[in-house]
Amino acid sequence: MKAYETLFRHVLWPAYEGGLRRRDTPRYMRRYERDQWLAPEEIQALQFQRLTRLLDWCYREVPYYRRRWDALGIVPRDIRSMADFAALPVLTKADIRDNADELKATSLKDSLQYKATGGSTGEPLRFGFTRESNDRRVAVMWRGYGWAGSRMGRRTLFLWGGAVGHPSAVHRMKDRIYNAVFARRMLDSFHMSEGNMASYADAIDATRPEVIVGYVGPLVRLAEWLIARGREVARPASVIGAAEALHPFQRDLIERAFRAPAYNTYGCREFMLIASECEQRHGLHVNADHLVVETLHEGVPTHTGSGEVAVTDLFNYGMPFIRYVNGDMATQATSRCTCGRGLPMLASVDGRKLDAIRTPAGHLLPGEFFPHMLKDVPGLARFQLVQRRLDRLDLSIVRGRDFEDASLDYIRAEVAKVLGDSAELHCHFVDDIPLTRSGKLRVTVSELAS
Repeated sequence: MKAYETLFRHVLWPAYEGGLRRRDTPRYMRRYERDQWLAPEEIQALQFQRLTRLLDWCYREVPYYRRRWDALGIVPRDIRSMADFAALPVLTKADIRDNADELKATSLKDSLQYKATGGSTGEPLRFGFTRESNDRRVAVMWRGYGWAGSRMGRRTLFLWGGAVGHPSAVHRMKDRIYNAVFARRMLDSFHMSEGNMASYADAIDATRPEVIVGYVGPLVRLAEWLIARGREVARPASVIGAAEALHPFQRDLIERAFRAPAYNTYGCREFMLIASECEQRHGLHVNADHLVVETLHEGVPTHTGSGEVAVTDLFNYGMPFIRYVNGDMATQATSRCTCGRGLPMLASVDGRKLDAIRTPAGHLLPGEFFPHMLKDVPGLARFQLVQRRLDRLDLSIVRGRDFEDASLDYIRAEVAKVLGDSAELHCHFVDDIPLTRSGKLRVTVSELAS
């Protein structure tokens, strides 16, 4: 497998990505691999250089920012330091929804590609991005996952969300070919239950993955099952947790069950990978050569304690997000990593927990299912799934203009696919959904005793 990994990474993939598809991802990967070893002050200088270039562009090309900054009497030349940058207003999901067209660069709006967020904070969002920004995000993702041993072409098993809706036969075939070429096997975590845990363990033994990547919730559930039954599975070199914070007790369970080091990552669909652990696993390196990541307390940058995350993508010139608050909380690290990388660090990601849903039939449905499934529902402005009884789920929905009866039928059908008739789904239309005391909206809430 090592020979295939080397061939794929250095010959096949560059020929396909850089040659046939004419993407710059291989070149960006080489640059990011070099930049991570710059001294911290060099990375800060590089980041600020890229930031000032982006701010100049936004003032010229993006009507929303010019209007907002003019109202505050701020022009890009006023931004001479990160302290000056903090005077710019934050960008919220509501701002993006209300000003989506004005947030697009005038000269690039006709060439944008689009994605929808998974809505892990309860507010799905559609956003545009340029080809360059996407290529760079992929390059940064490979760098960060590579620190945990997840190198391109290495045999990997994903405990991930399955497809929702009805993908075409062509789409399914493309996925199979893509996963085979990348030496990947995908397991659908949305169908995990007490009754089929053994099949997931069997799949690991059959695949013998060098790396396992999965949502933290399902990884923990499977780890608990393996430990309780004293079962050992084929030992990977590493396990990578995604989609929510990996807490110390969860890391311990995963490492005991899989007999391999577990790595924490932090990302969101708007930017892909934001930060990840290196081999030292004493905090998450922020991709500061690609993003600006701030933590805010009452809107003011803080370097102590937990703060609200604000992210600026330095390369999405098509629909720039400047100081975008994504609803997460994190704590900055106060020391450097001994690995030698100059990238700054987060000590922890503090506010991203999605509760698992249980049913009388023994299903253990990760909370990630609901933002994953609901992200493409037209007209769904906000939602929250609450479980107070084993046999009942309550879904609160804030409707937008495009929400239709068909949207509700789609939701019921997708939930029935994974839960059958083991639990009733009750949908409620509400005007608003309250935030928690920490200022976040919990998307899936289980009030059952553990």
